[in-house]
This record gives sequence, structure tokens and C-alpha cells, in this order.
Amino acid sequence: MPPAPTPSTPALGDSRWNTFPAAGATLTARDFFTATEPLLQGIIDDNALTSADSEVLEDQIRAALALGTRETSLPLAIGPDSASATRELGTQAETIGQELASWSTEALERLLTDPVPLPAGPLVVRSHCYGHLLTPPAADLLRRRRGGPVTMQLYNEWLHQIVLLRDALLPFTNWQDVPLLITPTGLRHIEPARDAFLTELLVRQIRHTSIVAFARNVVTGTSGPAGYGFEAGGGTALPAVLDRPPLTAPRHLLTWRPNPAVDETATYVAEVQDCYAAPRTLVDDLPPATTTSGPLSARTVTEPVADGTRTAGIEITHDGTTARVDLGQALRGHRCAHRPGPAAGDAHSDAAPRTAAVWSALRTPGLVWTEAGDVTLDATGQDDLVVLALLGRLYPENVTLRPAGHSAALTTADGTEPSHLVTLVAPPQTH
Repeated sequence: MPPAPTPSTPALGDSRWNTFPAAGATLTARDFFTATEPLLQGIIDDNALTSADSEVLEDQIRAALALGTRETSLPLAIGPDSASATRELGTQAETIGQELASWSTEALERLLTDPVPLPAGPLVVRSHCYGHLLTPPAADLLRRRRGGPVTMQLYNEWLHQIVLLRDALLPFTNWQDVPLLITPTGLRHIEPARDAFLTELLVRQIRHTSIVAFARNVVTGTSGPAGYGFEAGGGTALPAVLDRPPLTAPRHLLTWRPNPAVDETATYVAEVQDCYAAPRTLVDDLPPATTTSGPLSARTVTEPVADGTRTAGIEITHDGTTARVDLGQALRGHRCAHRPGPAAGDAHSDAAPRTAAVWSALRTPGLVWTEAGDVTLDATGQDDLVVLALLGRLYPENVTLRPAGHSAALTTADGTEPSHLVTLVAPPQTH
């Protein structure tokens, strides 16, 4: 039930189609959806809908939010050969779309018997057609029955707001917790940023910085420097791998982490923008490991904000000695690392595997690389943050992240095949 009208919150009806709070407020996805329900009530009232009619609209929203339908609002094809970012965002679209469609079904059923009052009179909202295709039954229901153009415009506005909601949430693993910036026009303010984001997603391999830029606009309504994450009042949005195992974590999605101590907006940027120009150290030149290093301890540290940006690092400690790896480079290494699928067969060689010590690699300045055959770094006894730091110390081309028990084929140094840095980690846990 919407709040009672006050001088600052006029009664629902006429042109007031939502229960959004004051301009510049933030809402979660569920709260935003609930605040748009007066539009659905207006459609029901204006067209005298019944339960049978609501099924038509339920089928319509499912078709609009699904991938691969004639009515899809996101013509994104995903398959085994799709880029990893495309697969992750496509899976997000399917998951979020199904949940929003379920909310829509529940709302229509409830509003038929427990209507939202519209004391200011019937809703009359002018809304342009945003190119969302309707199923033939929905088009017939909305155009040819009593409601006419008024009902169609009410539905256009509601459908467009829900599509904007789905798209706004795509970058986030915990999308139901994200604080969305809401204005008096709902989510229409994200349209320019959304257009840029979807254009890149649909026509090329989308960059991680573009995902972050769109996510930042959704939360703050502002743009900023290119980076791998951001913080805004009340929390941070950083890659999901920071609290998930690197072997199975998404490469490109962000997780919103509430933090009341954050009171300004800043972008997280890598210390070295062009990692290909960073100094390198051949794995053969690493200092030898005299003893087994054992488990290492790690923590993230951040630097002060400067000109709207900040850097962060992973500090790894062993026996009183500390090494530091740039967090931006570590996340870049995680995005670039090859992760063989479960169907990939193991290849074995009679040659003795070349190995390198994890602690030696972490202490080395620049990036570690190899050009004389594969090298294995055994990180199976280390925690996830140490593994992530190690990925930030390896030259990102031809790094393979592999569960222990799967061996990689050794390559030769004749130049016909690239050499790999194979990082072994603990196998994923099964439940």
C-alpha cells in the first residue's frame, strides 16, 4: 500500500505513476519494482482486465525479458564460443529477467484483488514507444479494447522501466542488493549510459572498463575515469573474485559490498595501465626456493583518493617479509587467465615438469614470464587472495589456471607454440 499523500507526495493518479521518494534517492530492485506498480494498476483499471487478460501480459513480459524470442529487448546470442563477458552478462540477463517476470506475475494477480488506490483519478501518462515488441495477444489486448492509446502508453512506460531495471542490474552478482539511483522519471536517466553499454556488448567484445562505467552510472548517475571498480557513498563495487575462488569466480561481474565508511565517489584504477610495457623477469631468473614456503597470508590495502581515483594492492606476508601486488593487475590477470573446461582432456609428457616457487614469483619486481616451455607454480595450499596476487605477478598472456590433478601438456621452445605459466589451485569443492 503506498504511503498517504502529503504536500510533498501528491496523491497517486493523473500523471503521478510511482511511489518514488524524493529526487536523488536510492532503491533496491524490489523496492523500485514495487514503486512502479501504480502503472500496472492503471492498466488494469483503464482496460477492465480480468485474470485471463493478466495471463496475456504475463506472457508478454516473459517474452520481452527472455533472450532469443521475437519480442526480446536484448538481442544477445550466447553460446560456447561466446566471449566470457558475453556469456556472463547473458546469463545475468536470463536470471534477472526470469525473476522480474515472476514479480510481474505476482503483482498482476495481487492488484486484481487488492488494488492500489488512485485518489487523484485515472492515470494518464504520455510515454513514447521505445521499440519493445509486443506479442500479438498483448498487442490486441492493449490496442483494441476499451483502454485504447491510454492503456498502451501506460504499458509502454511500465515495460520500458522494467527493461531498464533488468539492464541496470546486469553488472552485479548480488543484483537484488544494489542501491539504484532513482529520479522522478525512474531509471530513464541511465538511457545514454545504457545505450553505450549495450552497443559495445552487442557489436564487439565488451571491455571490463565499460561494464564498470555503466555500473557506476547506475549507482551514482555520474561518469568518471576508466577503472576496474568504484566506490560511492555507502559501499564499493569491485570484481566478484575478491570473495570467491579464482578458479570459478566470474571474470567480469562486480559485487556490491556495503560499507558505511565510504562517503565519496572514486574509481579504482590499475597502477600500470599498459601491462605489456611493464618490466618482465624470466622465470629462469627467479631466486631459488631454499625451503617450502608453506601457507602465505594476504590482505588488501587501499591508497588515498587522488583526483577521483585510488589504487589498491594485495600485501602478502611470509616470515616477516612482505610483498605487494597491484590489485588492478591481479584482477587483470584473473580476467586473462585461461581456465580449461571440464571436458578438456589431460595431456601428459615424459619430460620432467619445470616448476617455480610461488613466494619467489610474488617477490619479483615486474611480471614473471617464460619462453622456454611450460612452468608450473603450485598454489594449492594458498588461500584465494594469495592466488589472485600470484595472477597479478604473472605476465597475463598464456597463463593457465588449473585445478590440481589436471596436468598441462609441456610445450617446446622451438617457437611453434607459446609457453605457459600453469598455476595449480585446489579443486573446486563439491556439495
